[in-house]
Formats: sequence, structure tokens, C-alpha cells
Amino acid sequence: MSARYTLFIGSKNTSSWSLRPWLAMKMANLPFEEVLIALRRPETKEKIKPHSPSGKVPALRIEEGARVQTVWDSLAICETLAERHPGAHLWPADASTRAEARSVTAEMHSGFPDLRNALSMDIARRHPVPALDEAVQGQITRVVAIWEAALMRYKNEAGFLFGEFSIADAFYAPVVTRFQTYGIPLPAVAQAYTQRIVALAPMREWEIAAKAQVAKE
Repeated sequence: MSARYTLFIGSKNTSSWSLRPWLAMKMANLPFEEVLIALRRPETKEKIKPHSPSGKVPALRIEEGARVQTVWDSLAICETLAERHPGAHLWPADASTRAEARSVTAEMHSGFPDLRNALSMDIARRHPVPALDEAVQGQITRVVAIWEAALMRYKNEAGFLFGEFSIADAFYAPVVTRFQTYGIPLPAVAQAYTQRIVALAPMREWEIAAKAQVAKE
């Protein structure tokens, strides 16, 4: 029996954490129902609570007959999907490459707080480059270094971080949108990577929905 997936996500213009598993599932061609819960509203917490033990999105509900399981946190969701669908190749097949991909994914998952604060996710709009302190500049430099190292080492026609699209690309996709929103100047290799990510059909779909959401506000 195939599982039924329901992914609970936040507002597409601002929810970077939601974009990660959503993009991974889209790129892996895994069918799922999407439930969007608007963030930063008085009723937000009450709407999320029945679907996520942490009270946060994203959360994935997995239904298999009478068995229902909820997985929350973007990395846990992606790891679960990679285990359940090995044929989707959400992680690189080679063990050492997979270890590196997991490392840079975990680094993004737990790090870069200054970058997140200074360059908040706002897909639908464009803003001038704000004043960036040393901490933010250092974290931008680190992101670029991660990209350039992976792109050079695992170079192929697909042009993703570890050759084919992986969870690592899904986790850095929100940063790509932040760099685009604020017009952050990037070296040629990194800039070309951002262009490949934003050109993905699911990314265009997400951006269109984000702009539609903002237009209604």
C-alpha cells in the first residue's frame, strides 16, 4: 500500500523552512497534498498545533491504511523521505559524497543566524542591499565557499551541488532566494548556481504562489 503524504507548510513568501521539504518532494516527484497555514497571524499557532507537535511548520503527515505518523522539522522530513524512497536519490549514492552532502546540509540547518536575520526571506519583493556587518559577510562567504567547493568537485551537466539534485540543494534554495531578493553580488560560479536553482519549475511555482499571496495582503 502506498503512503499518502500531507505536507503542512507556512506562508510561501517567508517560510524558508517549508520550502526545503516541499522542493525536495517536488524534485523527487513524490505526490503529496499541500496544506498552507498563514504565518504571523493571531490564529497561526492554533492552526498549526493539531498537525505538528512542535507547533511549527513544516510537518509531514504519513498515512498508510490505519497507521498515521507525523514527522516534523525540515531535515527530519527530508531524511525520512530519503529512507522511504531510495529510488528518488535524495542523497548521493556514494558514501563519502553523501557524508559531505549531509554535513553541508546540517551546517545550513543549524547555522548562519546572522545571515538569516539580515537577509530575511521575502521572495515576492526586491530590496536594496542592506548594511552587512562582518558576521553576515563572513557567513555569505562561507555559503559561497560551500557552493564553489561542491560544484567544482562534483561537476556534471546537471549543475547541482553534488552532481544530481539532492537534499543539500533543497536546503540552500531559500538562501538562493535571499541573495536574489537583496541583490547580493556573488562570484560567477555561485551566481550561475543561483540562476539554475531559481529556474527550476518547482521554484517558479513557489515564487508565483508567493507573489500571489503578497498581492492579496
